Amino acid sequence: MVRFLLTTLARMILLLFGASALCFILVVNAPIDPVDAFVGTESNVSAEYRAEVAEHWGLTRPALERYFVWLKNVLHGDWGVSMTFRRPVTKILIERFSTSLVLMMTAWLFSGVLGFAAGTAAGFFKKSLFDRCVKTFCFICASTPAFWMGLLLLMVFAVQLGWFPIALSVPIGKAAGEVTILERIHHLILPALTLSITSISNITLHTRQKIIDVMESDYVLFAKARGETPWELIGRHGFRNIAIPALTLQFASFSELFGGSVLAENVFAYPGLGSAASIAGIRGDAPLLLGIAVFSALFVFMGNLAANLLYGLFNPEIREGDGAI
Repeated sequence: MVRFLLTTLARMILLLFGASALCFILVVNAPIDPVDAFVGTESNVSAEYRAEVAEHWGLTRPALERYFVWLKNVLHGDWGVSMTFRRPVTKILIERFSTSLVLMMTAWLFSGVLGFAAGTAAGFFKKSLFDRCVKTFCFICASTPAFWMGLLLLMVFAVQLGWFPIALSVPIGKAAGEVTILERIHHLILPALTLSITSISNITLHTRQKIIDVMESDYVLFAKARGETPWELIGRHGFRNIAIPALTLQFASFSELFGGSVLAENVFAYPGLGSAASIAGIRGDAPLLLGIAVFSALFVFMGNLAANLLYGLFNPEIREGDGAI
């Protein structure tokens, strides 16, 4: 256990360092001038003011020095100030992530429950009309970009039918303290549905194949010979053998979930961490981009770690062979 914890900690540190370094390299080499983004490309400001802006944000220093200064400040708890929002990066991360977390967890639960149920039913009724429809739907979802699905749902359910709001997470012009939970859910449905539809195919197809393997196994054939009903076969043998692989696959899908939320939030102007990353990228906001990169890498790493722990916890063969747990 001690060796596993130390190895996990070392991997996490290397991951966060690599993610921050790669993000900084991309920001520095991007064709975006942070000073132009700060003052505006059409602003008639003097060269002296532009020099003061560059000096204030440390843009006159060499790139390598800027990175190590940022790294040293992060180790002391200072993540810097966003050039775009003029606020500490930590406060932006906390506020934006709380909004994104509700969206991602809603989509995560919806895709997991619906995908598990659809995959189980499709695998049990293999080669039926329902099975073919489920597979076709999954193949379409797997090949559909999240932004296109979001635009389609937006045009149909928000513009034409008017059932849902077009954008944002709360009604326009209403104070945050006056927004009800139902109004927040009303604004959450379309972005969460977009994110869950585009990520449901993996869990559905995986569960379908697992239930097919279980139902064709020798012990299920023996159970059929004993006279067990189809529901007893699913309850006693099916769920027990496919629940844990499906659950660990869900935890391992955190990276896809986080990436899809960036597109979904931009389509619906949802004020989460993904939309903040897009704004920071367009304006060359290095402190905010680095903070989001490190935070997202940590989020994905924790999801993968949870999946690995579940595998080792519920599968003795993996636990004994790896020696990690």
